[in-house]
Amino acid sequence: MTDPQGELSLPGIARAEARRAKPPAEKKPLVLAEQDPVAQVLVDLPLAHLDRPFDYAVPATMAETAVPGARVKVRFAGQDVDGFLISRTVASEHPGRLQPLRRVVSAEPVLTPEVAELVGEVAARYAGTRSDVLRLAVPGRHATTEKKATPSPPPWTAVADPARWSSYEGGAGLLESLTRGETPRAVWSAGPGDDWAPLLAEAVVATASSGRGALVCVPDYRDVERLDTALSARLEPGQHVVLTADAGPAQRYAAFLALSRGRARVALGTRAAAFAPVADLGLVALWDDGDDLFAEPRAPYPHAREVLLLRARLAGTAVLLGSHARSVEAEYLLRSGWAHEVALPREELRRRVTVKVAGDSDFQVARDPAGRGARLPADAFEAIKAGLEQGPVLIQTPRAGYALRLACDRCRTPADCQVCHGPLRVVGAGAAPACAWCGTSAAGWTCPVCGGHGLRAPVLGDLRTAEELGRAFPSVPVRTSSGDRVLSDVPDKPALVVSTPGAEPVAERGYAAVLLLDTWLLLARSDLRAAEEALRRWSNAAALVAPGGRVLAVGDPAHPALQALVRWDAGGFADREITERQQAHLPPSSRVATLTAPAEVLDAARAALELPAGAEVLGPVPAEDEQRLVVRVPRAAGADLSAALQAMQARRSARKEPHVRVQVDPHDLG
Repeated sequence: MTDPQGELSLPGIARAEARRAKPPAEKKPLVLAEQDPVAQVLVDLPLAHLDRPFDYAVPATMAETAVPGARVKVRFAGQDVDGFLISRTVASEHPGRLQPLRRVVSAEPVLTPEVAELVGEVAARYAGTRSDVLRLAVPGRHATTEKKATPSPPPWTAVADPARWSSYEGGAGLLESLTRGETPRAVWSAGPGDDWAPLLAEAVVATASSGRGALVCVPDYRDVERLDTALSARLEPGQHVVLTADAGPAQRYAAFLALSRGRARVALGTRAAAFAPVADLGLVALWDDGDDLFAEPRAPYPHAREVLLLRARLAGTAVLLGSHARSVEAEYLLRSGWAHEVALPREELRRRVTVKVAGDSDFQVARDPAGRGARLPADAFEAIKAGLEQGPVLIQTPRAGYALRLACDRCRTPADCQVCHGPLRVVGAGAAPACAWCGTSAAGWTCPVCGGHGLRAPVLGDLRTAEELGRAFPSVPVRTSSGDRVLSDVPDKPALVVSTPGAEPVAERGYAAVLLLDTWLLLARSDLRAAEEALRRWSNAAALVAPGGRVLAVGDPAHPALQALVRWDAGGFADREITERQQAHLPPSSRVATLTAPAEVLDAARAALELPAGAEVLGPVPAEDEQRLVVRVPRAAGADLSAALQAMQARRSARKEPHVRVQVDPHDLG
């Protein structure tokens, strides 16, 4: 040490020497908890080879707070990391000395044993790690909210009314079975003109009135609002909670705690709500399970439907999958006998809705010879005109925007930007063509093939469609619903409502007519589910029609998907899709996994992958800047395929080799 003048300070030297001479203090022996002194902890590590519980010693000072399900801090590889305490035991199989828990972050048991088991099953099903699944299952802690007491809801008084389901074959029996505490498994086809939310709320009430909990997942916030309104009309405040990411961390965590503390009996939300800690769970339900919003975009990419089906198997609950259309997975459950169907009789369907395709008869073709090639044939204008005499008319168009892709009006060559070769488009009425990539104006564009200067728009968006219809019906208000301008509902007054798929607002008394435009565009997607997804989107729009209303589609009358819509036979269409996929060894009759990585990484992963018997490997094929392999096995070998993929990931993780993206049964398989 030095004094202010920089000279050595004798007192400082003496103190330093005294510290060096003093022997180091002996560490106090760790006093362990008297009961169950070993904690099994799931450490928050995304490494596949470390995806297992680790044993830690429980200090006596943490004996009361280190409860199963609590968040803890532990020492791992020289760092403090987060984890969840799974259980406590008397002894450990580890022969050496156990590290003690560093800290109990919170004594709140946020990971219930049921959800912990589900997390392990989901990780195994999708060849992922429990650490990744836990991020989806348990929301981040909000300390202020956690310290507040959760009020108890009023006593349960709601009683289910089976009459609401009486028009459906098997509907009243489903509700009576739920009321008795039984566990039926049903695939429900909601009829056109029916508001699905009150019907689903009635099934929830039936389950909860038997003393059990219920969990419902819906695709997006608009569906959450509809079901929340329906449940609020049947239940007292506090008896159900809403779990969505949009609610904010405090509100979402409060709803989560209301469930984990057993204060609320019913939960509804989007895909992450599939892991909600509902006590005494008696029913898991999913609305519109074919919606791609249920496919988690983060590893290990689970689908909410499969999570709920796994949960139903583990907890022995009732299952209800509802939709206007029907996914091939739901149809497979019916075909296998695992679930039974709840649907309207054919006579009731014919009474409620009439679906036609423009130009589907020789008479119509003779009357309007150019109608087959027109975007808005005479049939469409007649349907709109007749519908406006009774109420609002819905027009569904697949694309948002104005003129989304331009082409030469002489030779039909796609118009590209001369600077970056991106596609040209028009963003609004009166605007000059511009590049969709770099924004360069193309006012003086010249076709490189024929030298023409004229442009046409083969693909029109909702704004251009609304503009054209507004000119055709000048005295009628025109509303648009798409993108960030989504309407929730429209009044029961004559109006033209132009919407993209999924953004259709609800009419107060239903639409007088529904018009489906550019059906070829949805069918043109290069995806295994293109036709299934098109039928789902059309059905959801057509179901908004008022009883006795008319639905008109503009497209190829012979296409099987449009024929299924005309007959309102989504189940038959899904059954034929399953048959075709069985012949091609595709899901759901087979299990499929994709492996994506750079070419050299993918080759090494393929060489190390020990596949089960009967596996087929397809590819590799280009996937953006990487390569992709597709592996498929018979459905019975699905668990073996997932286990093999998990083992491969664990070996690569232990060797610190580059990451390979693995997806089991991806929702979109192009």
